[in-house]
Amino acid sequence: MTTLHFAESLRELVGGVDVVLSDIWGVVHNGLESFPEACEALHTYRSRGGTVILITNAPRPADSVQRQLRKLGVADETYDAIVSSGDLTRLYVAEHPGRKMFWLGPERDNSIYRGLDAVTAPLEDADYIVCTGLYDDETETAEDYRGMMLQARERKLTLVCANPDIVVERGDRLIYCAGAIAELYREIGGEVIFYGKPHRPIYERAMALAGERQGHPIDRKKVLAIGDSVRTDLTGAREFGIDCLFVTRGIHAEEFEGLDQLDPASVMELFGHPPKALMRELKW
Repeated sequence: MTTLHFAESLRELVGGVDVVLSDIWGVVHNGLESFPEACEALHTYRSRGGTVILITNAPRPADSVQRQLRKLGVADETYDAIVSSGDLTRLYVAEHPGRKMFWLGPERDNSIYRGLDAVTAPLEDADYIVCTGLYDDETETAEDYRGMMLQARERKLTLVCANPDIVVERGDRLIYCAGAIAELYREIGGEVIFYGKPHRPIYERAMALAGERQGHPIDRKKVLAIGDSVRTDLTGAREFGIDCLFVTRGIHAEEFEGLDQLDPASVMELFGHPPKALMRELKW
């Protein structure tokens, strides 16, 4: 294994790349503000014939994600389409009509069942759980939900995780996500269905949309994923068989501070399997 260096720009990595599958949170914005250079890089790539599909573990449908992007100053021209874990979770709910759902998450995520014939119920009466996050991610951790999860396990309820992320950036802080509760539930013996990265369905949907834009099926050798999480972005890309550009300004920022290159031992320790390249922040 060779030493892994930091790339200076996206343009040196996209020769022969037809499609970019880009993460959003940590790459395009940090939850409070957008990253102008990252947006410009994706827009420039599109202007040169490339297709950009944003893939996100946001537990909301794509149109809700788009509204948030607009509020943060991310122009529609930055990308071709959005695929969210919320979209896939909504499909699960739609395919289980009449079954009672216990929804665990903040009120801002109520679009997860908007427009669906979803029957909500308290935990003791529910047939399954949909988890979009913590009720109060500013103050709580997954451990605050251990009692609830033990109760759910006793009833053998399936938990559908609409956001496999453990943590995400909010400004300069890390906050817990639905994935933290889902992993706790799995650890205590509960059944979990994960939608979103690193799991295959979100990549399959993104590739289908890219194929529609390009007018032909997409060769995975001509796809580049971009992300900032080893657990979701890098692992998901590797298991799907596509290259990954790893952005270090995100949730792993502290681990990369002051580094200009990584020796083989450090690569193995941080990544296990290395990405195609590293970049501090996405720029053209």
